[in-house]
Amino acid sequence: MYCLYFTIKYDKMQIMKILIDADGCPVVKITESVAKRYKTHCIIFCDTSHSFESEYSEIITVSKGADSVDFAIANSAENGDIVVTQDYGLSAMALSKGAFPITQNGLVIDESNIETLLMTRYISKKQRQAGVHLKGPSKRTKHQDLQFEKALEELINK
Repeated sequence: MYCLYFTIKYDKMQIMKILIDADGCPVVKITESVAKRYKTHCIIFCDTSHSFESEYSEIITVSKGADSVDFAIANSAENGDIVVTQDYGLSAMALSKGAFPITQNGLVIDESNIETLLMTRYISKKQRQAGVHLKGPSKRTKHQDLQFEKALEELINK
């Protein structure tokens, strides 16, 4: 009787996740809807001052603190994941992990635009510290929601 033994090496299969920086994010429901449609794992990150409920997404609540949600997302992000955030610092950390950051308006952040976005953030911070009042974002429109949804679907299909 002969026995043959085979060693099969499996590469770790990368399964994309969508990570949402949910504190102040107006596109949580849209993101969940798209994730559900594409059967993609979705994780909502928030701090203890916010409360989320979901029948589809996993929810991770972290202690309240400066950038605590951002660091939790950065530590969880892996190559190929999508990170929904309006924070350019978190976007830079996500890029360093091989993730794909996308803003609430559908801007996909990559190596070609991150430096400009970080510089804009720095200049705005300096202006605020100098007492300059900067105008906030305008009221969110249906067009922005559709633009975000389309960009997220394109990113998933890449």
